[in-house]
Amino acid sequence: MSRGILLLIGLLVAVAVPVLLGGSETWERLQAFPLNWLLIMFAMVLLCWGINTLRLRLLLGDQRDRVTPVKSLGVVMAAEFAWCATPGGSGGPLTIMALLARSGVRPARGSAVFAMDQLSDLLFFLCALSGILIYALFQHLSDRMEWLLSVSAVSLSGGLLSCVLVARYHRRLIRLSGRLLAGMNVEPRTRRRWARQLLHFLAAFTDALKLPWQTLIKVFVLTCVHWSLRYSVLYLALRGLGADVQWAWTFLIQMLSLGAGQFSLLPGGAGAAELTSAALLAPMVGKSTAAAAILIWRVVTYYFYLLVGGPVFLLMLGRPLLKKLLSVRQAS
Repeated sequence: MSRGILLLIGLLVAVAVPVLLGGSETWERLQAFPLNWLLIMFAMVLLCWGINTLRLRLLLGDQRDRVTPVKSLGVVMAAEFAWCATPGGSGGPLTIMALLARSGVRPARGSAVFAMDQLSDLLFFLCALSGILIYALFQHLSDRMEWLLSVSAVSLSGGLLSCVLVARYHRRLIRLSGRLLAGMNVEPRTRRRWARQLLHFLAAFTDALKLPWQTLIKVFVLTCVHWSLRYSVLYLALRGLGADVQWAWTFLIQMLSLGAGQFSLLPGGAGAAELTSAALLAPMVGKSTAAAAILIWRVVTYYFYLLVGGPVFLLMLGRPLLKKLLSVRQAS
């Protein structure tokens, strides 16, 4: 089965889940949703693209002159499309590195920029989750919400600790991976090439960490603004539908739902994100309201990315790379 067909099936399932959840009342709730609220949400997405463009240019440092501001915006939009269109978001980093390489940025530097971007995201989510945990101390939570908060905190802390350990013990990691690859009968030349690529990446990542602290702070502030805007879409959708749900819980629901979508290895988490969010949200606001809110949320933060980012991706990279990205999991 081709990955294009898999993406189409995922999109159909993603729409079917909230429709079946809410039944006929879903359409009525959608018709009553204020149009100006929807326009505000789309404006927030456009603002997020602009913020990520600034983040990219800051992380490029002395390499930013190689990539024009317009091309930087194109990189961001194409990468967002690749995140949404490929299993587990696997096409996102490949798209960023490919587009930066076409502008003369070394692959190691491009991968380091992506790693710094992800590290900044991880720090934000860890800080946000810590704030939610403190807030939850003064709230009466169900056992399920307490369990979800605990699992999320442990997962993010483990991810950050893994990054620190890899950076601290990378030489041991290279030697260990070399032994494992040797046991798998990988040729010595291939092992040496992979080791050199990892060392080049670590060197570029170290250079990125040596950016002026003012630049790193700007990157983190932009990261906070970006995710705060993007994770406010579900909250605004619920408010527009007349539901009274606190922002912290909508943030947690989106984080868990999108995390489940990534682990499902479906394109953009289609289907899995809707099922998870429906299971968490329906007990709070009712099935029809939850279904309508999920549809609005995914239209703004998923289908819109595919619709607008797709042409940008094709314009900048072309159809051959799109086919390669869609088949990357199949080849593995």
